Amino acid sequence: MSTLTETREAPPTKTARPAYRVTGRRVLASEWAKLWSLRSTWITLGLGLLFLVAFGLIAASRYKSGIGSGRMDRDFARSTAVSLSLFGTNFAQLALGVLGVLITAGEYSTGMIRSTLAAVPRRLPVLWSKAAVFGLVALVTGTLGVFTAFLFGSRIVSGTPAAMDFSHAGVVRSLLGAGLYLALVGVIGTALGALLRSVAGGISVLVAVLMLIPGLVSLLPSSWQDDISPYLPSNAGESMFALTHDATSLSPGSGLLVFLGWTVLALSGAAYRLLRSDA
Repeated sequence: MSTLTETREAPPTKTARPAYRVTGRRVLASEWAKLWSLRSTWITLGLGLLFLVAFGLIAASRYKSGIGSGRMDRDFARSTAVSLSLFGTNFAQLALGVLGVLITAGEYSTGMIRSTLAAVPRRLPVLWSKAAVFGLVALVTGTLGVFTAFLFGSRIVSGTPAAMDFSHAGVVRSLLGAGLYLALVGVIGTALGALLRSVAGGISVLVAVLMLIPGLVSLLPSSWQDDISPYLPSNAGESMFALTHDATSLSPGSGLLVFLGWTVLALSGAAYRLLRSDA
Protein backbone atom coordinates (compact mmCIF):
# COMPACT_ATOMS: atom_id res chain seq x y z
CA MET A 1 0.00 0.00 0.00
CA SER A 2 1.35 3.35 -0.96
CA THR A 3 0.90 6.49 1.04
CA LEU A 4 0.59 9.91 -0.36
CA THR A 5 2.68 12.48 1.32
CA GLU A 6 1.76 16.13 1.08
CA THR A 7 4.65 18.43 0.55
CA ARG A 8 4.33 22.02 1.48
CA GLU A 9 6.53 24.71 0.12
CA ALA A 10 8.10 26.97 2.64
CA PRO A 11 6.81 30.55 2.31
CA PRO A 12 9.32 32.87 0.68
CA THR A 13 11.29 34.86 3.17
CA LYS A 14 11.14 38.60 2.81
CA THR A 15 14.29 40.56 3.15
CA ALA A 16 13.89 43.07 5.91
CA ARG A 17 14.56 46.56 4.66
CA PRO A 18 15.22 49.50 6.90
CA ALA A 19 12.44 52.06 7.04
CA TYR A 20 13.72 55.39 5.82
CA ARG A 21 11.96 58.50 7.00
CA VAL A 22 12.17 61.98 5.57
CA THR A 23 13.66 64.17 8.27
CA GLY A 24 14.90 67.71 8.26
CA ARG A 25 18.46 66.54 8.81
CA ARG A 26 18.34 64.22 5.81
CA VAL A 27 16.85 66.90 3.57
CA LEU A 28 19.63 69.28 4.62
CA ALA A 29 22.24 66.62 3.90
CA SER A 30 20.71 66.00 0.48
CA GLU A 31 20.75 69.68 -0.43
CA TRP A 32 24.31 70.01 0.85
CA ALA A 33 25.41 67.15 -1.40
CA LYS A 34 23.59 68.58 -4.42
CA LEU A 35 25.09 72.02 -3.87
CA TRP A 36 28.68 70.80 -3.93
CA SER A 37 28.08 68.40 -6.83
CA LEU A 38 27.57 71.37 -9.19
CA ARG A 39 30.60 72.78 -10.96
CA SER A 40 28.94 76.19 -11.01
CA THR A 41 29.05 76.26 -7.20
CA TRP A 42 32.83 76.13 -7.06
CA ILE A 43 33.26 78.58 -9.95
CA THR A 44 30.76 81.18 -8.72
CA LEU A 45 31.86 81.07 -5.10
CA GLY A 46 35.44 81.48 -6.29
CA LEU A 47 34.41 84.48 -8.37
CA GLY A 48 32.58 86.03 -5.44
CA LEU A 49 35.61 85.62 -3.20
CA LEU A 50 37.88 86.96 -5.94
CA PHE A 51 35.68 90.02 -6.45
CA LEU A 52 35.71 90.86 -2.75
CA VAL A 53 39.47 90.55 -2.29
CA ALA A 54 40.69 91.79 -5.68
CA PHE A 55 38.51 94.88 -5.96
CA GLY A 56 39.14 95.76 -2.32
CA LEU A 57 42.88 95.66 -2.84
CA ILE A 58 42.63 97.57 -6.13
CA ALA A 59 40.62 100.33 -4.45
CA ALA A 60 43.10 100.53 -1.56
CA SER A 61 46.06 100.68 -3.95
CA ARG A 62 44.41 103.39 -6.03
CA TYR A 63 43.74 105.44 -2.90
CA LYS A 64 47.33 105.00 -1.69
CA SER A 65 48.80 106.14 -5.01
CA GLY A 66 46.49 109.10 -5.48
CA ILE A 67 46.13 110.53 -1.98
CA GLY A 68 48.96 113.01 -2.43
CA SER A 69 48.36 113.92 -6.05
CA GLY A 70 45.55 116.41 -5.45
CA ARG A 71 43.60 115.01 -8.42
CA MET A 72 41.53 112.49 -6.47
CA ASP A 73 37.75 112.71 -6.46
CA ARG A 74 36.48 114.43 -3.32
CA ASP A 75 34.20 111.56 -2.27
CA PHE A 76 36.90 108.97 -2.89
CA ALA A 77 39.37 111.05 -0.86
CA ARG A 78 37.07 110.70 2.17
CA SER A 79 37.19 106.89 1.98
CA THR A 80 38.20 104.74 4.92
CA ALA A 81 39.97 101.41 5.03
CA VAL A 82 36.57 99.78 5.59
CA SER A 83 34.84 101.39 2.60
CA LEU A 84 37.83 100.64 0.37
CA SER A 85 37.94 97.01 1.48
CA LEU A 86 34.20 96.61 0.80
CA PHE A 87 34.48 98.08 -2.69
CA GLY A 88 33.94 94.64 -4.24
CA THR A 89 30.69 93.96 -2.38
CA ASN A 90 28.52 95.17 -5.27
CA PHE A 91 30.21 92.71 -7.61
CA ALA A 92 30.22 89.80 -5.15
CA GLN A 93 26.50 90.20 -4.46
CA LEU A 94 25.76 89.48 -8.11
CA ALA A 95 27.88 86.32 -8.08
CA LEU A 96 26.26 84.96 -4.91
CA GLY A 97 22.76 86.05 -5.93
CA VAL A 98 23.06 84.42 -9.34
CA LEU A 99 24.29 81.19 -7.77
CA GLY A 100 21.26 81.25 -5.46
CA VAL A 101 18.98 81.50 -8.48
CA LEU A 102 20.79 78.61 -10.20
CA ILE A 103 20.40 76.34 -7.16
CA THR A 104 16.60 76.37 -7.35
CA ALA A 105 15.70 77.41 -10.91
CA GLY A 106 18.33 75.04 -12.30
CA GLU A 107 16.41 72.05 -10.92
CA TYR A 108 13.27 73.21 -12.71
CA SER A 109 15.11 73.63 -16.02
CA THR A 110 16.59 70.10 -15.82
CA GLY A 111 13.46 68.43 -14.41
CA MET A 112 15.31 67.19 -11.33
CA ILE A 113 12.81 69.02 -9.15
CA ARG A 114 10.29 66.22 -9.78
CA SER A 115 12.58 63.67 -8.18
CA THR A 116 13.29 66.04 -5.31
CA LEU A 117 9.62 66.65 -4.55
CA ALA A 118 8.82 62.95 -4.93
CA ALA A 119 11.36 62.23 -2.21
CA VAL A 120 10.09 65.09 -0.02
CA PRO A 121 6.32 65.27 -0.66
CA ARG A 122 5.75 68.03 1.90
CA ARG A 123 7.76 70.36 -0.40
CA LEU A 124 8.45 73.25 1.97
CA PRO A 125 11.40 71.51 3.72
CA VAL A 126 13.12 71.51 0.31
CA LEU A 127 12.89 75.31 0.07
CA TRP A 128 13.96 75.89 3.69
CA SER A 129 16.89 73.50 3.31
CA LYS A 130 18.11 75.06 0.07
CA ALA A 131 17.90 78.54 1.59
CA ALA A 132 19.60 77.48 4.84
CA VAL A 133 22.42 75.54 3.18
CA PHE A 134 23.29 78.19 0.62
CA GLY A 135 22.77 81.02 3.10
CA LEU A 136 25.37 79.43 5.37
CA VAL A 137 27.82 78.89 2.51
CA ALA A 138 27.35 82.47 1.28
CA LEU A 139 27.81 83.79 4.83
CA VAL A 140 31.12 81.99 5.24
CA THR A 141 32.32 83.02 1.77
CA GLY A 142 31.32 86.65 2.18
CA THR A 143 32.69 87.02 5.69
CA LEU A 144 35.98 85.39 4.73
CA GLY A 145 36.29 87.65 1.71
CA VAL A 146 35.60 90.96 3.48
CA PHE A 147 37.90 90.17 6.41
CA THR A 148 40.68 89.14 4.03
CA ALA A 149 40.22 92.29 1.95
CA PHE A 150 40.33 94.48 5.06
CA LEU A 151 43.32 92.66 6.52
CA PHE A 152 45.47 93.38 3.46
CA GLY A 153 43.78 96.63 2.41
CA SER A 154 44.36 98.25 5.81
CA ARG A 155 48.07 97.52 5.44
CA ILE A 156 48.14 99.18 2.02
CA VAL A 157 46.57 102.42 3.30
CA SER A 158 48.58 102.44 6.53
CA GLY A 159 49.91 105.93 7.25
CA THR A 160 47.15 107.66 5.24
CA PRO A 161 43.98 109.40 6.49
CA ALA A 162 42.03 106.23 5.61
CA ALA A 163 44.10 104.03 7.95
CA MET A 164 42.09 101.81 10.33
CA ASP A 165 42.46 98.53 12.16
CA PHE A 166 40.16 96.09 13.90
CA SER A 167 40.27 98.08 17.14
CA HIS A 168 38.51 101.10 15.62
CA ALA A 169 34.86 101.51 16.57
CA GLY A 170 32.45 99.97 14.09
CA VAL A 171 35.01 98.13 11.96
CA VAL A 172 34.15 94.58 13.03
CA ARG A 173 30.44 95.39 12.95
CA SER A 174 30.73 96.69 9.37
CA LEU A 175 32.65 93.65 8.18
CA LEU A 176 30.22 91.21 9.81
CA GLY A 177 27.31 93.21 8.40
CA ALA A 178 28.75 92.91 4.89
CA GLY A 179 29.08 89.14 5.25
CA LEU A 180 25.49 88.86 6.51
CA TYR A 181 24.24 91.08 3.68
CA LEU A 182 25.86 88.84 1.07
CA ALA A 183 24.35 85.76 2.72
CA LEU A 184 20.86 87.28 2.61
CA VAL A 185 21.35 88.24 -1.05
CA GLY A 186 22.10 84.58 -1.74
CA VAL A 187 18.91 83.54 0.09
CA ILE A 188 16.88 86.06 -1.92
CA GLY A 189 18.37 84.62 -5.12
CA THR A 190 17.35 81.13 -3.98
CA ALA A 191 13.81 82.36 -3.32
CA LEU A 192 13.56 84.13 -6.70
CA GLY A 193 14.67 80.97 -8.48
CA ALA A 194 11.94 78.96 -6.76
CA LEU A 195 9.35 81.67 -7.31
CA LEU A 196 9.98 82.31 -11.02
CA ARG A 197 11.32 78.82 -11.91
CA SER A 198 13.45 80.40 -14.62
CA VAL A 199 17.17 81.07 -14.48
CA ALA A 200 16.95 84.04 -16.84
CA GLY A 201 13.90 85.46 -15.09
CA GLY A 202 15.38 85.07 -11.61
CA ILE A 203 18.66 86.72 -12.57
CA SER A 204 16.85 89.57 -14.33
CA VAL A 205 14.69 90.35 -11.31
CA LEU A 206 17.68 90.10 -8.98
CA VAL A 207 19.73 92.57 -11.05
CA ALA A 208 16.75 94.91 -11.35
CA VAL A 209 16.07 94.93 -7.62
CA LEU A 210 19.69 95.43 -6.57
CA MET A 211 20.96 97.76 -9.29
CA LEU A 212 18.32 99.17 -11.64
CA ILE A 213 15.51 100.23 -9.31
CA PRO A 214 17.76 102.47 -7.13
CA GLY A 215 18.78 104.33 -10.28
CA LEU A 216 15.17 104.77 -11.35
CA VAL A 217 14.18 106.05 -7.91
CA SER A 218 16.81 108.79 -8.26
CA LEU A 219 14.67 110.23 -11.08
CA LEU A 220 11.76 110.86 -8.70
CA PRO A 221 11.25 114.18 -6.89
CA SER A 222 13.59 114.71 -3.96
CA SER A 223 10.79 114.50 -1.40
CA TRP A 224 9.82 111.07 -2.72
CA GLN A 225 13.41 109.87 -2.81
CA ASP A 226 13.90 110.58 0.89
CA ASP A 227 10.83 108.49 1.75
CA ILE A 228 11.48 105.56 -0.61
CA SER A 229 15.22 105.24 -1.16
CA PRO A 230 16.32 104.11 2.36
CA TYR A 231 13.89 101.18 2.24
CA LEU A 232 15.01 99.74 -1.07
CA PRO A 233 16.76 96.35 -0.66
CA SER A 234 20.17 97.54 -1.83
CA ASN A 235 20.14 100.74 0.24
CA ALA A 236 18.83 99.02 3.35
CA GLY A 237 21.51 96.35 2.91
CA GLU A 238 24.22 98.96 2.46
CA SER A 239 23.26 100.58 5.76
CA MET A 240 24.00 97.23 7.44
CA PHE A 241 27.72 97.59 6.76
CA ALA A 242 28.19 101.35 6.34
CA LEU A 243 30.64 102.74 8.89
CA THR A 244 28.89 106.12 9.14
CA HIS A 245 25.26 107.12 8.66
CA ASP A 246 23.38 110.34 7.98
CA ALA A 247 19.78 111.50 8.07
CA THR A 248 19.01 109.96 4.67
CA SER A 249 20.09 106.41 5.59
CA LEU A 250 18.89 103.82 8.07
CA SER A 251 20.80 102.70 11.13
CA PRO A 252 22.50 99.28 10.93
CA GLY A 253 19.76 97.65 13.02
CA SER A 254 16.93 99.21 11.03
CA GLY A 255 18.64 98.33 7.76
CA LEU A 256 18.95 94.72 8.89
CA LEU A 257 15.26 94.55 9.80
CA VAL A 258 14.20 96.04 6.46
CA PHE A 259 16.44 93.70 4.48
CA LEU A 260 15.20 90.72 6.49
CA GLY A 261 11.68 91.82 5.59
CA TRP A 262 12.54 91.73 1.88
CA THR A 263 14.11 88.29 2.35
CA VAL A 264 11.02 86.95 4.14
CA LEU A 265 8.79 88.41 1.42
CA ALA A 266 10.76 86.62 -1.31
CA LEU A 267 10.72 83.33 0.61
CA SER A 268 7.00 83.65 1.29
CA GLY A 269 6.27 84.10 -2.41
CA ALA A 270 8.42 81.09 -3.27
CA ALA A 271 6.73 78.97 -0.59
CA TYR A 272 3.25 79.94 -1.82
CA ARG A 273 4.01 78.99 -5.41
CA LEU A 274 5.76 75.78 -4.36
CA LEU A 275 2.61 74.67 -2.50
CA ARG A 276 0.07 75.86 -5.08
CA SER A 277 1.73 74.96 -8.38
CA ASP A 278 2.82 71.65 -9.84
CA ALA A 279 6.47 71.05 -10.62
